Amino acid sequence: MTERGASMVANRTEPAGPAAPADLLGRRVSCDGDRASVLYVGPVPPTEGLWLGVEWDDPERGKHDGAHGGVQYFTCRHPGGGSFVRPAKVRLGVDFLTAVAHVYQIDAEEVTSNDISFGPKKLKWGKITERSYESLPSALLGSCEVNGPGAGGEIRKTTPNVQVLDLSASLLSRWEDVSAIAQQLEHLESLTLMKNRLRLPADVSAHRRSFCRLRVLALNGCELTWPQILQCAPMWPQLEELSVEDNNITELQRPEAALQSLRSLNMSGNRLVQRTVLALAALPRLEYLNLSKTGLSDIRFDDAAPGGQTHMFPALTKLNLEHNNISEWRVVNELAKLPRLTHFLCHSNQLVSSDGNPQTANQLLIAKLGGLVSLNNCEIHHKERRGAEIDYIKMFGEEWLEAGGGARPSAQFVSQHPRYLSLIAKYGAPEEGELKKPEPFALKNQLLKITFVFPDAADREPIEKKLLASMLVQKVKGLLYRLLKVPAADLRLTYTSPKKLGTEFEIDSDLKTLQFYSIEDGDQVLVRWS
Repeated sequence: MTERGASMVANRTEPAGPAAPADLLGRRVSCDGDRASVLYVGPVPPTEGLWLGVEWDDPERGKHDGAHGGVQYFTCRHPGGGSFVRPAKVRLGVDFLTAVAHVYQIDAEEVTSNDISFGPKKLKWGKITERSYESLPSALLGSCEVNGPGAGGEIRKTTPNVQVLDLSASLLSRWEDVSAIAQQLEHLESLTLMKNRLRLPADVSAHRRSFCRLRVLALNGCELTWPQILQCAPMWPQLEELSVEDNNITELQRPEAALQSLRSLNMSGNRLVQRTVLALAALPRLEYLNLSKTGLSDIRFDDAAPGGQTHMFPALTKLNLEHNNISEWRVVNELAKLPRLTHFLCHSNQLVSSDGNPQTANQLLIAKLGGLVSLNNCEIHHKERRGAEIDYIKMFGEEWLEAGGGARPSAQFVSQHPRYLSLIAKYGAPEEGELKKPEPFALKNQLLKITFVFPDAADREPIEKKLLASMLVQKVKGLLYRLLKVPAADLRLTYTSPKKLGTEFEIDSDLKTLQFYSIEDGDQVLVRWS
């Protein structure tokens, strides 16, 4: 938000020349498609004529910080983001209805053939005639250089039924102008104001009525801080979805008596101060939280013991932590304390399993987060959950025994594996022959001598092969298809070990490695097919 205005002129060494026109100072302008804020209007000696000192939204467009010839004419938030341009080079924009006419002055049949929707809601056109906008359900005016409401009351007469409004990348400079537009749209529910620079209103409470029906608001890329958002929040008393992606949000404060109806919050792309994230737990109805690309590496709910439930985020069901720096599995244990978490996204972090297999890492996530129904936008089926949880029991069975086994292993083991005891209660304790001893990562490429036998085909001779321990079961089945001419989908594999005579172990996932199943040199793989 631009909070400078005329004070910029007062802070400079005043050059001689005509007084700056008050209606240009502080306004938003465009030049060759780029947006800027006017921070100085006046002469710049030794040249003649009027100049505009502007700060560009894209600092790369600028040439200096507002100084010329030793005189500081204005100050930029981004060093090098300023320029001087002639007034004739810039565009000042158009009022709301002029932009509507420009965008929607087309054939009525073509207009009404396009569906308009926001969230789960689908909007329908009423009867419309050419150049009549009364039944417009939306006004999509992004990048249309809207600079204000225009003549008083005309918006209410002309477009009274707009529910969805997009004013992204406009030339509006004040929240008061946005409010003047919104108060004439009595059915407005969704407002997009991305890539704007709006000065904070002097009296926030004066604009509550303008936004009294607003449910969805997008303020992406507006260079806002969290305190500025909280300062404006009383204007949006019924807000349910807020997107503030790619702003200047760092340290978070508790939203006391603000945003209490919020159900969805997108904070993606803001470099957050990690210790302040729990301030958002003060939003009692929050169901979806997007914290992707925020630099997070840790989160803790110290109000709950391992395996317990936190009182924070009581309504949260969907969490996005993609593209962060999470590398410790204890963070996943903390997330398991969220009482209602069902959907989790965590692509592009650094969570790695001991065998280095991404599929194994996904299984660990499923086993540790018992309430998940969706991981990385993929539904978790009952069979997949059962397999992940049983494999988890086997994978950490050795640690469980070393920690004392039984119902009371060491506190350290419980802290690292909070769900382990509940999984044992669900499926039973692992038998010694089922335990998966984690091998050093460097051994994944060792060769194993495997003998394939065919118990249901007595006429087939055993086949001996040397295979990599890191080989996927899927590729083993591909090898068998070439040898047996039996489709891989029809093959069922088990294995036996000389160390555990008389016991067959299931090989039930094509996406795991031989090493995962603890298959060792000299073991037999039993091959059956339907």
